[in-house]
Amino acid sequence: MTAIIDDKKILQELENASKDQAKVKEVLAKGRELKGLSLSEVAVLSNINDPDLVQELFETANHVKEEIYGNRLVIFAPLYISNLCSNECSYCAFRAGNQAINRRVLTQEEIAEETRILVESGHKRVLMVAGEAYPKQGFDYVLDSIDTIYSVQDEHGGSIRRINVNVAPLTVDEFKQLKDKKIGTYQIFQETYHREVYSKVHLRGKKADFDWRVTAIDRAMEAGIDDCGVGVLFGLAEWKYEILALMQHIYYLEDKFGVGPHTISVPRMEFATGSDISEHPPAEVSDEDFLKIVAILRIAVPYTGIIMSTREGPQLRGRTLDLGVSQISAGSRTNPGGYAVDHEDMSQFSLGDHRSLDEVIRDIAQKGYIPSFCTGCYRLGRTGEDFMDLAKPGLIKQHCGPNAASSFMEFLRDYASPETKKVGMEAMEKFISEMSLKDADTSRKMVDKVMHGKNDIYI
Repeated sequence: MTAIIDDKKILQELENASKDQAKVKEVLAKGRELKGLSLSEVAVLSNINDPDLVQELFETANHVKEEIYGNRLVIFAPLYISNLCSNECSYCAFRAGNQAINRRVLTQEEIAEETRILVESGHKRVLMVAGEAYPKQGFDYVLDSIDTIYSVQDEHGGSIRRINVNVAPLTVDEFKQLKDKKIGTYQIFQETYHREVYSKVHLRGKKADFDWRVTAIDRAMEAGIDDCGVGVLFGLAEWKYEILALMQHIYYLEDKFGVGPHTISVPRMEFATGSDISEHPPAEVSDEDFLKIVAILRIAVPYTGIIMSTREGPQLRGRTLDLGVSQISAGSRTNPGGYAVDHEDMSQFSLGDHRSLDEVIRDIAQKGYIPSFCTGCYRLGRTGEDFMDLAKPGLIKQHCGPNAASSFMEFLRDYASPETKKVGMEAMEKFISEMSLKDADTSRKMVDKVMHGKNDIYI
């Protein structure tokens, strides 16, 4: 098997990375060209400590985000269908040996009810999550659950239009079955790329096999799923090592498949019931370093969406938006059945942001961002390499801007509180007025159709 992670190379790059101010500025200047960075250049940025250079790092990340994504912010919610698990991961409340949480597998009727609640709040995208074990139906339980989620529709004609999936690594044949269900992105976190640390925190179960997990995206790509998401659970191993290892994984995917990850998630370890290590992370990441991680990744992989979960509180989440985050979860629950009845003793981890979807939408609109519920690219086949061809030069905005406007208008029309609708309409007008004449004209026509009762308008 091709070595994906080269420990020796990572350690050499970190040791040899220049701290010279001129070199840092040279790397940042290259980053502004939107072409990404080499491993050695990422190492240089990871060593920035000077406050003035940190500020330049943040400003560069903001420039890259604005050039490629503008002020759009994709909104989604996680939907946990089960907390059964066969693995023993010391940082996770779902671990098999944890007696401190109650176990629950949602029936298809309960999944439909959870979906209905999300749809009636205004959601159009979900990330379906399951613990790494299934009830007696086996993997068919996951496939049936996807069908159930897609089947739900509310009185406004609203529905979940894109299901991203976070489940255990699969075989190629299972990935093909997943693709046949018309999922969006397959998401999997390596948790930590540090083999020694990985073996210490993954004690039993199939997840203890580092190589089976790190090659999961290979199998997904071979099965035809070309939108995949990667991530690291920051706090397990030293963060500078993790981002260089993550970059090695990305370079590997680009070289082998011609396309890198569609998204990168950057969760930090948070308290999990029954997990001692979650209360004292072995490589705890400060808020300042966490912001640097987001900024470095935005510059290093400019075309890739960066996801911020509700693990973090509203204030820190707000700061990351300017640094490169392009997708956030909102109104989240991390336990099966949590949208109907929120039982904390079944959650995977504690939340830092407990606001409703409406409250989050109002807040980000007030900050000058446009919430997007768009699912157009995935449904038109603009995935994988086709998406990257538009994203890398910044051309994706020509599609995403109008689609964001029309999908946001659906939310404002059908689901927003009066206060949020007022704030949202003002943000929408400003958003469209700052587009090119052509894109503004397209957006206004699409928004007008939505205002007159049309749904699901996209280009």
